[in-house]
Amino acid sequence: MSINNSLIIENLTKLYGYGLLGLKKFKVLDSISLNIDLEKPKIVVLAGETGSGKTTLLRVIMGVVKPDSGRVMYKGYDVHRLKGSMVRWYRREVQPIFQDPYETFNPLRRIDSYFRDTVRNICGIRNGDEIERRIDEALRFVGLSLDRISGKYPHEFSGGELQRISIARALLTNPKILLADEPVSMLDATLRVNILNILKYLKEKLNMVIIYVTHDLSTAYYIGDYIAVMYRGTLVEYGPTSKVYQEPKHPYTYALLESILEPDPALREKYPLIKPSALEIKEFLIYGCRYASRCPYAKDVCFRKLPPFIEIDGEYVRCWRYTNYKE
Repeated sequence: MSINNSLIIENLTKLYGYGLLGLKKFKVLDSISLNIDLEKPKIVVLAGETGSGKTTLLRVIMGVVKPDSGRVMYKGYDVHRLKGSMVRWYRREVQPIFQDPYETFNPLRRIDSYFRDTVRNICGIRNGDEIERRIDEALRFVGLSLDRISGKYPHEFSGGELQRISIARALLTNPKILLADEPVSMLDATLRVNILNILKYLKEKLNMVIIYVTHDLSTAYYIGDYIAVMYRGTLVEYGPTSKVYQEPKHPYTYALLESILEPDPALREKYPLIKPSALEIKEFLIYGCRYASRCPYAKDVCFRKLPPFIEIDGEYVRCWRYTNYKE
């Protein structure tokens, strides 16, 4: 893998405050490492329950949240040390798509004004005809046109149309990476497949990498080439989506798949998913594996030390069961 054509996340840790005045700290991200080759188009899914740190990780990659330790390297550059023109370059290369399309745009501002400002300020294009051409080209990738959106406000579009417009805005800079934060969770089920198919089309047509955040494993299976499973701030498993689904290595991945995809109520009771609560903070504060308190295979070391992230049969897993460690 070439460092100059990769997104490399190295031992990333981010602390958030809690309790009185937020003076106590917990690791919302703990020792996250992930290497994504940019030479081939792919969709990498970040999956896990609410509160697993998926969106925080996406924001760190985006450059808007600074890690407390570790780093994000993009094409050989530390994302959080970029300055001046390099910041603008990174914003062109890596573009976000947000969860709620209605919060993406100011309701009092015409949609096409966002597009023109992006082309002028980020792409550096000043010629009027070239601006119009670039905008129309991006919109046509998602089945729209400049004529269709010109002069209109966000409330004049459906949720599905507005999310397609949001995707088109991200395409204006010809990005190498799209960061999609649950882009279909606010849409009706009938519209979700349409957006997912657009993302799959863009991956192949524009030769891009898409990092897709979701808690919906059925969506993850449909769209993902690779899947990274997160739990309470740690990355517990990573590999090709089909392989992870067929042969899950980490106990949490297995429980997550069974609880969502298995119709048998007995299995759902055996591997219950806990909703975010005060228990969530307690699990974040565990020194070892965050899943230890619920894992049927847990042993003493699981509560004391975070397992290494190791490769097993083409997948990566963070679990003491796959090491030679002895008490």
